[in-house]
Amino acid sequence: MTDDDTASPRPAAPASAAPARAPRVSFYRMIPDIRLPQRADRSAAGSLPTRAFRYCEPVTSASAYGYYVFSPLNFTLVWDGHDIQWTYEGNEHGWMPLTRAQYPYFPAYFNERVPEEIRDFSPPILASLQEPGLVNIWSGLIARTIPGWSLLVRPPANIPRRGGYELFEGIIETDRWFGPLLTNIRLTKTDTPIEFNNELPLFQVQPVPREALEEASLNNFGIVRDIEELQPEDWDDFYDTVVRPNVTVNRPRGEYAAAARRRRKGEEG
Repeated sequence: MTDDDTASPRPAAPASAAPARAPRVSFYRMIPDIRLPQRADRSAAGSLPTRAFRYCEPVTSASAYGYYVFSPLNFTLVWDGHDIQWTYEGNEHGWMPLTRAQYPYFPAYFNERVPEEIRDFSPPILASLQEPGLVNIWSGLIARTIPGWSLLVRPPANIPRRGGYELFEGIIETDRWFGPLLTNIRLTKTDTPIEFNNELPLFQVQPVPREALEEASLNNFGIVRDIEELQPEDWDDFYDTVVRPNVTVNRPRGEYAAAARRRRKGEEG
């Protein structure tokens, strides 16, 4: 008999212990000290009216789906209809023409820390595009998703923003693309300074299974053309959804929201 045979057996792992799952999305901060992404919240960063926050489950669920991404710095753009000028908080040089702009001091920081063949390829944080009034903004981040998932880049859900620009939406295959996490904007006002503040989200990213984006999935939809084609079970569901809440005495407020929260807790449990 060996010493190993006489050793006390190791305690078994609890039966309920489950292997840790890899994060569905991971964010890599490339520029030091910039604000990190954060989980989107049900109040739309505190901007929802109280009644909507308490009772409107579709709005709060949409608001909370995904992650807020912030501007890497406070900056301002002004567009005269042809050329774009920019400046940033703490800049001592005034307005500068925008073509491709690096985060202050980042190129040297980048070159000191990357493999030799990657030096001098630090991404710009701002770049004017060929089309008038279009600007590319890099968050200072890279994102990676697990296989089969992409990221929808979109304006922050249900958060009002200042006028003067519109965000494009895009879907990035971040399980394959390991590059800058960015957005494109269209400036809509001329001769007016447009400020971008990193206290509020610049955009929101939402994980999307790529299966849902496939042509076969998108083309697989049905249409019921006439009201006469609804079945008895359809009318039962319509009654429960639309009629019953309006004919029930002492109808509870937020019944749909409460039921949705109970279902969500059950699924999480």
